[in-house]
Amino acid sequence: MSKQRILVRGGHVLTMDPALGDFPSADVLIEDGVITAVAPSLPVTDAEVVDASGHLVLPGLIDTHRHTWQSLVRGVCGDWTLADYYFGIRLGISPAYTPDDVRLGNFFGGVDALNAGVTTLLDFSHCNNTPDHSDGAVLGLQQAGIRAAFCYGFFESSPEVTRFGDHAARIADFHRIADTHFASDGLLTLGVSLSELFGLPFDHTVAELAAARERRALLVNHAGCVFGSVLTTGITEMDALGLLGPDMVHVHCASFDDAEWEILARTGGKVSFSVETEMNMGFGRPPFQRAHRYGVAPTLSTDVVSLNSGDLWHAMRFGLACARADAADTINLSGAMPETVAVTAREALNWSTVNAADAMGLGEKIGSLTPGKRADLILVGGPAMEQHPQVDPYATLVFQTTAADVRTVLIDGRIVKRDGVLITTDLATITADADAASERILGRLRDAGRALPGTPSGAWAAIEPMARGFHEQAVLAAKNGRP
Repeated sequence: MSKQRILVRGGHVLTMDPALGDFPSADVLIEDGVITAVAPSLPVTDAEVVDASGHLVLPGLIDTHRHTWQSLVRGVCGDWTLADYYFGIRLGISPAYTPDDVRLGNFFGGVDALNAGVTTLLDFSHCNNTPDHSDGAVLGLQQAGIRAAFCYGFFESSPEVTRFGDHAARIADFHRIADTHFASDGLLTLGVSLSELFGLPFDHTVAELAAARERRALLVNHAGCVFGSVLTTGITEMDALGLLGPDMVHVHCASFDDAEWEILARTGGKVSFSVETEMNMGFGRPPFQRAHRYGVAPTLSTDVVSLNSGDLWHAMRFGLACARADAADTINLSGAMPETVAVTAREALNWSTVNAADAMGLGEKIGSLTPGKRADLILVGGPAMEQHPQVDPYATLVFQTTAADVRTVLIDGRIVKRDGVLITTDLATITADADAASERILGRLRDAGRALPGTPSGAWAAIEPMARGFHEQAVLAAKNGRP
């Protein structure tokens, strides 16, 4: 049987592999979805040719934390705090989603990511209000054709009138999803999105961890994002019980102290910073400096399109600004100016390529244009003014590029966007479907008299006694040495 061959010809290739380096002009040969060669000139004649002249060729970007289902309410919480988000999205909008809304949200959100050059995402799926919602979430990602870790979330969005049952029923549904949709290899891999620590009884958290590890699933954890509360802490207690490991991505980590960072580093934990969300919703500044101090490799995530952009170019740009500003703070406060930047543009691109691939356990498969890896790659360039001239390719990518400059996208060797046009999805249809679904979802809330965000006064203070009770359960378990 003949191989399907694609030759990406004559681009400025940034492999993100230090052993290979960069090529001002080179070809990339793809055979049956695998990168088989990268060289200045490949004598290949029997392949489909993708003309990359005048373009930057690089690995597809990797988003390590995205609530993809929220793509149908883009921008709704642009002026909301984290408390507003919790009450308005998690306890307000989420219950108004039907299973088909979740499917469409993941489909639309996945295509939105692909359009911007994000070829892999970690889908933190916590709108699984019924088993049908869970199936819809998986189906939506499959329809989008994106590479993703589907990280099953156990969150109860309707605690007063659950449509699912108890926590054990959710654990059982996770195993059903694993058996139904993840019996064979494909673009989707299995994960678990932990419920926020101390937002529910600690034995529920232990059950979620056990279910994930029984299935060898990737774990993702909202961590250190509620200042002045025990919510989203728990690193110390989980460490004492041997529950941490390199299979867990900790998202945000803004309120963690040095002891917690030491634990993350020692246990091989990964981190994801959602720069736009953190800076806008009051989480604090993303802790790039502490990650650097403890040798933990940063990754980036878009988090919620219900607030910010659906691409990683914005996150990369703002993240680099934060990382440089944090490093300069002590110098500035001493009355001096830095002599060099603390983080380079190339290092920032690492955050969303090689670092992110490693964080998701996919470092042997994606993240660089290394022969033998899967062919997830993008071509950036085109006629836009911000792409000319390209004096420094990394500066162009980090500081100048937008989703519109992502001209061609390949997933697993399959072209999904060519010359600036999505070719696997009809854009007019999917955007019309998203508009109509958004109106239906928000219309259900209006009909029910539910004002958004609907945050009660003193929201965190009201939640804290419950959280402290669950925290005491973890402290006692750690003291006794058993979960």
